[in-house]
Amino acid sequence: MSILIDKNTRVLTQGITGKTGQFHTKAGKEYANGAACCVAGVTPKKGGQSYEGIPIFETVKEAKAATGANVSVIYVPPPFAAAAIDEAVEADLDLVICITDGIPVRDMIRTKYKMIGKRTKLIGPNCPGVITPDECKIGIMPGHIHKKGPIGVLSRSGTLTYEAVGQLMEAGLGQSSCVGIGGDPVNGLKHIDVMKMFNDDPATEAVVMVGEIGGTDEEDCARWVKANMKKPVIGFIAGLTAPPGKRMGHAGAIISGGKGTAESKLAVMEECGIKVTRNPAQMGQLMKSVLK
Repeated sequence: MSILIDKNTRVLTQGITGKTGQFHTKAGKEYANGAACCVAGVTPKKGGQSYEGIPIFETVKEAKAATGANVSVIYVPPPFAAAAIDEAVEADLDLVICITDGIPVRDMIRTKYKMIGKRTKLIGPNCPGVITPDECKIGIMPGHIHKKGPIGVLSRSGTLTYEAVGQLMEAGLGQSSCVGIGGDPVNGLKHIDVMKMFNDDPATEAVVMVGEIGGTDEEDCARWVKANMKKPVIGFIAGLTAPPGKRMGHAGAIISGGKGTAESKLAVMEECGIKVTRNPAQMGQLMKSVLK
């Protein structure tokens, strides 16, 4: 078992003819069952072509009808990425994973409004993607650092997703699925949504939750964990800082009224029974100690 994707997932790449789309589609095809999973690409005016043996279509609906694709991954440039999400949602796919960074917030507000009442789930934008180790990889994460096991990984930060996985591997702990939800202010699935999936997944025995400053998503998830979670959860919050005038972390990292700081989030998580660390180098060992 796993969450969101597995060896039976059929993936189409929107933006497959761009340099980034080609690089990561090829990597996904070469990972585990990727040759069976990567079934289509979509680029307007490029229909009829192919890349690495993967047929390219004009639209998502055409690709879905011809190949049975049920998940889209988006490597489309920022000005056009929200429209690419809209197209995938209108095609009634199961899941859309948007890797693109820098999508205008106004565009994403419109897209989220259009998604109301639709069944398609969205991961991202501005995220590393999703991987179920030894089965399917969709996104930009390095596949070789992952191995199948019982730990779910849920993170707003791409870099800290890889760090958490690396530490779990050093501790001898594989992963059931790893989900990078992204840190933009307007995005798809939140911590609480993915945590519910891990709670229901028989293959997941415990969860690493990595958050960032800004917003209240981690606190909302922690309170749900206290009331509902049947499995141990450990957590870390990235307290991103930057010199004056420099961008501070993700676009969603906004602190307001004393809320959304790393310490305030960690305090709520501890109150809710989540074992936390304030040292990002200790995530793997903390998980190992919790399982013991």
